Amino acid sequence: METTSLLSFPSSKPPPARTLTRTHFQPANPFSLSFPTTHKTSISHRPITIKSAISRTKKEETVETVKTQLENCYLLAAIKYKGFTVKQFQDLRRSLPESSTLIVAKNTLVYKAIENTPWEALKPCMKGMNAWLFVHSEAIPEALKPYRDFQKEKKLENEFTGAVFEGKFYGPGDFKQLETMPSRAEVYAKILGALQGPAIGLVGTLQAPARDVVMVLKAYVQKLEEESSGQ
Repeated sequence: METTSLLSFPSSKPPPARTLTRTHFQPANPFSLSFPTTHKTSISHRPITIKSAISRTKKEETVETVKTQLENCYLLAAIKYKGFTVKQFQDLRRSLPESSTLIVAKNTLVYKAIENTPWEALKPCMKGMNAWLFVHSEAIPEALKPYRDFQKEKKLENEFTGAVFEGKFYGPGDFKQLETMPSRAEVYAKILGALQGPAIGLVGTLQAPARDVVMVLKAYVQKLEEESSGQ
């Protein structure tokens, strides 16, 4: 009987519950428990890596956007952004002429785009939160006026924190110079009046500030070139 019992086939019944418990939760090699831990760690790091890559891509896109806006740009100004509501910012954007673009970007990214260029003079504005106004027109006063009107209408305290025009930095207290610059028509009238009038008129023009003289002469030369090309 004992011999027959030893040679009999194993029972098809499932092993006792205790055996299953030992197999799944108490393996013979206790070090096998480290594998699930390692697997979980690698999975948890994956989303962080993807998020970092997306963030880096967005930063690169912002820098390229700023560089694109700087092409054919005559003036770049910074406006204090803190305190703006989303609706106010959207309304302001709609009030600007087509030749102007307003974007919000971190100072570090804007500086990366303007570094080693004439626009680097804007460095004093690289603090706080700024909205950046890109003016793609020689009509500087007309480009700044919409913001001044909007500022008065909404009773905003958000001032210009600085600007760069022709490589020169203008602080908040210097904006009157930019906002009162003569228009092209006024420049033409001034130079033509000086040339057609008495000699004293031309002398008076040449005694004006250097920047005004340069602008007047530049406009006059351009007018002559246009007349020559039209003949």
